[in-house]
Amino acid sequence: MSRSKWKGPFINKKSLLKNSLKIKSRNSTILPQFVNYKLKVHNGLCFSELLVIDEMVGHKFGELIATRKSFFFKKNK
Repeated sequence: MSRSKWKGPFINKKSLLKNSLKIKSRNSTILPQFVNYKLKVHNGLCFSELLVIDEMVGHKFGELIATRKSFFFKKNK
């Protein structure tokens, strides 16, 4: 289910008040005021850098940052 329209998009108010470039809440919605900013989004282990563009507005920060490493087989000697 999606969030009801009368509530508006969810954004963590602490990240807006501090004007910090580090975002810890991955469930926050990307607003138009974040366009052309380099933000650091927490993926659970460290902060990953994200350049926000126009097409990202309306999506969540968590959709754009991977939380798991890509899997690959190690070669045998």
